[in-house]
This record gives sequence, C-alpha cells and structure tokens, in this order.
Amino acid sequence: MTILRMTLLFVLAAAAEIGGAWLIWQAVREGRPWWWAGLGIVALGAYGFVATLQPDPNFGRILAAYGGVFVAGSLAWGVLVDGFRPDRWDLVGSAVCLVGVALIMFVPRPST
Repeated sequence: MTILRMTLLFVLAAAAEIGGAWLIWQAVREGRPWWWAGLGIVALGAYGFVATLQPDPNFGRILAAYGGVFVAGSLAWGVLVDGFRPDRWDLVGSAVCLVGVALIMFVPRPST
C-alpha cells in the first residue's frame, strides 16, 4: 500500500505544480485574466504541502524523485491540455526519468 500511496502523492503533487505553472503561463503568455496567475500561485503552494506528505523522511530524495515525475507529468499535461505531440525522444526521456524515480523511491535499502 505504501507504493500506491507514494505514487498517488506524486501524481497529486504533479497536478498541483504543473497545473499551477500552466495557470501562470496562461495569464502571462496567453492573455488570460491575471487572477489565473493568482490561482497558479495557490496551486504551486499546494504542491509544496503535498510533497511533505510522502512517508520517506528525506527531502532530497523526495524532490529528486519528484523531478522525474515532473518531467513525465509535464509531457502528459501538454498532451491532455495543450494538444502537444511528443516525439519518440520525449517519450524515451520520460521513461528514463520514471525508471529513475522507481530506483530512487522503491528499491529496498538496508536499515540504518
């Protein structure tokens, strides 16, 4: 159950961070109302709190692993929301990042 919980928290964190950044992008680059940027700032703040819910106590490990989730999630957001069409190298790079996430977070470690 821990792997499922960690995965769901990573997905929630990605939605908050990527969604927040997208809202700000929309306000600044696409001419949406400025309150969209305000919502984006709130979402980015929520991302910071969601990351603290991970059961692993190591900030660096959580953020490093999340980096891989962010890469894959950003490409997925682009596909679902902006009509972006990743090429094979985007997909390969994303897969490499997700393998890195799995290695960082889910490989058994000896107790210290």
